[in-house]
Amino acid sequence: MNGYQDIAHAILARIHSGELRPGAQLLPVRAQAQAAGVALATAVRAYAWLEQQGLVVAERGRGTFVRDQGACRNDALVQTAGATPAIDLSFNSPTVAGQEEMLRQGLRNLASAGDIASLLGSVPQGGTLHQRALAARFLQQRGLTPDAAQVLLVNGAQHGITVALAACCQPGDAIAVDALTYPGLRAAAQAQRIDLLPVPLDAAGGPDLAALERLCARARVRAYYCMPTIHNPLGWVMPLAQRQALVQIARRCGLTLIEDAAYAFLADPAPPPLYALAPDCTIYVSSLSKSVAAGMRIGFVVAPAGMSDALARQIRVSIWNPSSVAMALACQWMESGEILALEQAKRHDARQRQTLARAVLEGCAIRAHPAAYFIWLELADSLRAEDTAARLARQGVTVTTAAAFAVGPQRPQALRLALGSVPLASLRAALEQVRREVLW
Repeated sequence: MNGYQDIAHAILARIHSGELRPGAQLLPVRAQAQAAGVALATAVRAYAWLEQQGLVVAERGRGTFVRDQGACRNDALVQTAGATPAIDLSFNSPTVAGQEEMLRQGLRNLASAGDIASLLGSVPQGGTLHQRALAARFLQQRGLTPDAAQVLLVNGAQHGITVALAACCQPGDAIAVDALTYPGLRAAAQAQRIDLLPVPLDAAGGPDLAALERLCARARVRAYYCMPTIHNPLGWVMPLAQRQALVQIARRCGLTLIEDAAYAFLADPAPPPLYALAPDCTIYVSSLSKSVAAGMRIGFVVAPAGMSDALARQIRVSIWNPSSVAMALACQWMESGEILALEQAKRHDARQRQTLARAVLEGCAIRAHPAAYFIWLELADSLRAEDTAARLARQGVTVTTAAAFAVGPQRPQALRLALGSVPLASLRAALEQVRREVLW
């Protein structure tokens, strides 16, 4: 063997033959290099390729292990067609009673409108001025006071993140992110060849802002992506004083703040959004996917002055614009106040699910906001997240491991449990299975 591909393909063949079964530990990379008679860098590259293909997972201080391809959910963005697990704790698609009738009535209203033919056409990138004005008034309920010209309607928060990155970064640029962050941001950055620089967490679970400033001093950092209100996956809410300190760092270091507020509606009350504190250097991103429905792919991007045109260009080259029908429904519900009532119902629903989860998982090491639709479950030192997730999947319960959220070499042994997609009775049963696996 004289190349990394030879080593990687030899290991791949052993995985496919069943010689290396899920959970099997590979040789330490130095020992692999010696066994193959190659330089250490070659073996490192082979292991990195296997990990990029999703075949193995490297755990700092433990080693490199073969992944269970059929059982583990380590990509929190993948939804499969066809058969679904009995209980899915990997995705959040929260709904509450009455939403089906709300949709029926909304469609009836559109069908009876005199200008229904307009829904067959498209709208300008970011929405019409009327639609943007409605969205601006709606966002006042979330602590923002933007001009309509600064609000753009997009195809959900994931699309909003993607166009925000493209508007403020070029391939090869770097942005700072929390060491545990939303997988959709990782995917968007990878697609645009933007480097991610992890910011370590402080003792309270939030970002270490001193470390962020040191990072900006030694590297050219274009932006900092963050979720200050109900962080996914940890659930914390950044206090006002820390938000103010972050704004000062952003202005000193020339950072653009990309504020992801997808779950922020669940926190009531909450400190003001970063955009309210620093509209000059913050891009605010939110959506209706959690507050209304996962299929309602309408999101909001609120831009600093002067950036709206750049964001509109990125909307045009990515999806042109969202569905006219979805935009019309969203505007109807924003204007009627139905979304605000729905958000209140979902806050109640999320708290009910959190209360249940905390009762079932008593004695487990968890982090969560009391109104979040997810829980971060830290495992004992004797457990591996991959193995635990695989065992649960074979019992019909899917969860997401920390690998989906980790940026950099540190990958804690932890699971994220999504609470919002299954009935309460099924949720209790699934959480009881999780408890048996982590406290055996």
